Amino acid sequence: MKTRVTAALGIRLPIIQGGMQWVGTAEMASAVSNAGGLGTLSALTQPTPEDLGREIERCRGMTDRPFGVNVTMLRTMNPPPYERIFEVIVARGGRVVETAGNVPAEIFDRLKGAGITIIHKCTSVRHALAAEKRGVDLVSIDGFECAGHPGEDDVPGLVLIPAAVRALRVPVIASGGIATGAGMAAALALGAEGVNMGTRFVATQEAPVHAHIKQALLAARETDTRLMFRTLRNTARVLRNAVSEEVIALESRPGGCSFDDLRPLVAGARGRATLQSGAVDDGVVWAGQVVGLVDDVPSCADLLARMARECRERLSAAAALAASDDVDEAAMSVRPAGTVRSA
Repeated sequence: MKTRVTAALGIRLPIIQGGMQWVGTAEMASAVSNAGGLGTLSALTQPTPEDLGREIERCRGMTDRPFGVNVTMLRTMNPPPYERIFEVIVARGGRVVETAGNVPAEIFDRLKGAGITIIHKCTSVRHALAAEKRGVDLVSIDGFECAGHPGEDDVPGLVLIPAAVRALRVPVIASGGIATGAGMAAALALGAEGVNMGTRFVATQEAPVHAHIKQALLAARETDTRLMFRTLRNTARVLRNAVSEEVIALESRPGGCSFDDLRPLVAGARGRATLQSGAVDDGVVWAGQVVGLVDDVPSCADLLARMARECRERLSAAAALAASDDVDEAAMSVRPAGTVRSA
């Protein structure tokens, strides 16, 4: 499947694994890259920039195909050593970097100067345009359905993706709400040239999280996520569990709350421990509405092969439907891809 995204990244399939904290390890990234997509290491998963450098080398030992490094620059009480992180990525010969958040222009200049391909993740067209002006190569546009931080505009992918495609010259990667080949076909039909997935990749055999977490994703429906931090203007979509419900209850109190009130519940170390222990209600579990479409725990190779096949099938079926003079007959031949859950 050839698009400007596959050409820019040197990959076979236009499928990118999101740079998920605590999940984006060498095992995860190499499995996706070996399957033909772009695996992504999470820089902030590693304790130090030097550990990141070692993880890059470890991933390079597991795959001879391209992989990226995600660096997310969001508001935090104790900012990571971003300067050193980017130094290490350049020194270790990184080829692709996915950035998110408020990235200074000089960071983009440094990465471009080192010949690194930059994907910048945005939640709005205005931010995407600003990133394009700063010289990024690709924009990943994150719809309201996504896990993590969807921004504050609440625009879903069906609107946001074509709006970004219409406004930008650089290739657009659709992110949020995609877990199947049908979703990939829809994204391509809307003008995107690749897809980015996070939640779907957590429910794979190679994802470094406890089996109970994966089973919780399989059990969840599209209504089983919650939006935290709305009152703080830092919205985050997570799986519905005891912690997310408690956070929302605190935010709903008369007079609201501060982040300090929520910190013990949402601490990163607590979330990481939850992913490792499988105690689903003990910490924050990031998940998008696409959990409602996650029905199994395949290998990354099987998942990507299935998505590519389903994508082609859906695009062919849609083309046949559009070309047919007998709409009723064509419609009868089209069947949704994937499994249908019982009520």
